[in-house]
Amino acid sequence: MAILIAFIVLLFIVVLFLFSARKVAREYERGIVFRLGRLLPEPKGPGLFLLIPVVDRMVKVDLRTITLNIPPQEVITKDNVPVRVNAVAYFRIVAPKDAIVQIENFMVATSQIAQTTLRSVLGQHQLDELLSEREKINAILQEIIDEQTAPWGIKVSIVEVKDVEIPQSMQRAMARQAEAERERRAKIINAEGEYQAAERLKDAAVVIEEHPIALQLRYLQTLLELGAGNTSTIIFPAPIDLIRPFLDRAGKSG
Repeated sequence: MAILIAFIVLLFIVVLFLFSARKVAREYERGIVFRLGRLLPEPKGPGLFLLIPVVDRMVKVDLRTITLNIPPQEVITKDNVPVRVNAVAYFRIVAPKDAIVQIENFMVATSQIAQTTLRSVLGQHQLDELLSEREKINAILQEIIDEQTAPWGIKVSIVEVKDVEIPQSMQRAMARQAEAERERRAKIINAEGEYQAAERLKDAAVVIEEHPIALQLRYLQTLLELGAGNTSTIIFPAPIDLIRPFLDRAGKSG
């Protein structure tokens, strides 16, 4: 009887040991195991594996891409314009052991690095560059953050500036600047048109000078255009040479 009780107790201990020692890691998880405080060389998983109760302690690490929202940051641009910028970063853990051993909390550390880098990089660019060269700034942010987090086993793949908030006074100034720019372009286009028209009139004058009959044809075309309208007044232009003899005769008789 005593042997049976001992066997049952031993069996219970074995089952309890196996139950507590059994661990499962999903496909996207790895288990970092510390045995009596010492780091084991290789991470555990994915799948089923056994740990020694009390002796082993495991920390699970997620290998999936993590989305990190960078809180809005107050930034002074290179041309002294205050803006409020927020961004998003995508990263994943490529070295699970480093992410646990080299840094206390990789999420907090990556967030702080991203915030300080965002303020530093944007402070080196002017407002126009921040608005028009978004892809270039994103690439710079990604490179710097990735370099700083690489010792922690983290790979930063994408950093995107989501929104740039500009003060209302600056928005009104930019609107006036854009309006003035459009007016400048309109005046330049109008002046260019006047210049081209003057060039064509000069060419037409050269043709008429070489072929005087062209002026008479132009008179007839003008009469045709006036006759097509609902008007009772017809202006007939005449060359001054045609009436000059009459003017000279009237001057002599006077």
